[in-house]
Amino acid sequence: MAEPALNENIEKDWEKAVSYTFNDEDIERAKLLIGRDVASREREYVTTASWDNIRNFAHGVGNDNPLHCDQDYGAATRWGSIIAPTMMAGIINMPLRGDKMDPEIKARTKGLFRGIHVFVSGGEWTFYNPIYPGDTIYSYAGEETLEVKPSEFAGRTVTQIRRDVKFNQRGEVVGVYKIRRILSERKSAAKKGKYAEIKPATYTDEDIARIDEIYANEKVRGAEKRFWEDVSVGESLGTMAKGPLTVTDVVCFHAGGYGFVPYVPCVGRLAYRNRQRIAPFYIKNEQGVPDVAQRLHWDPKWAQAVGNPMAYDYGVMRENYIYHYLTDWCGDDGWVVRQYDEIRKFNYMGDTQIITGEVVAKRQENGRHLVDVVVAMTNQRDEKTVSCEATIALPSKTDGPVVLPDVPLDLRRRTAEIWARHGELLRETRKAGA
Repeated sequence: MAEPALNENIEKDWEKAVSYTFNDEDIERAKLLIGRDVASREREYVTTASWDNIRNFAHGVGNDNPLHCDQDYGAATRWGSIIAPTMMAGIINMPLRGDKMDPEIKARTKGLFRGIHVFVSGGEWTFYNPIYPGDTIYSYAGEETLEVKPSEFAGRTVTQIRRDVKFNQRGEVVGVYKIRRILSERKSAAKKGKYAEIKPATYTDEDIARIDEIYANEKVRGAEKRFWEDVSVGESLGTMAKGPLTVTDVVCFHAGGYGFVPYVPCVGRLAYRNRQRIAPFYIKNEQGVPDVAQRLHWDPKWAQAVGNPMAYDYGVMRENYIYHYLTDWCGDDGWVVRQYDEIRKFNYMGDTQIITGEVVAKRQENGRHLVDVVVAMTNQRDEKTVSCEATIALPSKTDGPVVLPDVPLDLRRRTAEIWARHGELLRETRKAGA
């Protein structure tokens, strides 16, 4: 058995695995997928919301709001139950039956960007309906845009925006996520990029005490209503801390339900079968053992091999952190309508993120009382790592509780068509089985 060191053969494997130059033909083929909605056949770790997985997901991002964690508390709210942080829609999925992609398009787009490093650089959520215990979430998705840009970190990058529509077993649209994915070109493992000089953060007891003071003063608004009339432009949303980031944080995020389907990190015989299915996703570690490429989120040596100084978080973790910040501020009776965020810097192991925000506008629209806010996430190097714009609906002293956003008519129709087709195909399958 090999010694746990990076031997010459492993080094060559790593060099090959992280060296990738975009094939212009791949870029053109990828454009064939734009505008084509496809039913998601993926089965996430979580397919149906429950008391337990809602609580576990919330805890996995450090969210202890009793609206998500305490059944008795939830029963006394306007929702009549605990509800999930609505962003949990991103990690719940039951396979949806649908018509298969045109065989010619499928053949021409097979194996796109195989082996390329992909990371999430933000996106936009629009939330329409809550997720209750017992709700099953389905989805369909389609590519919206593709753009090629030069990159300081790599050679070129491809930016893809995909629209995921998430809906429940009643055919109600829960949310729409427009996810921005960056695919980066790399010439070799030796090219470390502009982040190579970043050093791991270290902390004194006094440093930790200052972070702990922020945690100690954080407040969940909860049942105390925040009325639209009482909010002022320029008002602070307060301060929240997240970090210092540890591997434990990443583990807890996965334990909360994040499965990273269709790659699905798994164990033993399941991992073996997965390796047969998507062999390029498995790269040998320094001991010669095939392991998932996404381990750059917890394996510093592999992270360095792909050009980063150390392991870093998933971008969606910080999106959930910001959602937590917004819902702590607006309270149980508020509703985050929209969250648009841009992830500008990596969040490396040991980094601490401080979240701050401000109200920038108030308005009334279609009978709803809305506030617009801007949010920033800043690390201990005083770098802004995430910027966010969000819209929140608040209850009114004169007009009463928040009315949930209207789902656009074209989106309702498209979802109804896809849900009806799911039912047709399911009946056909059952009939054939009988």
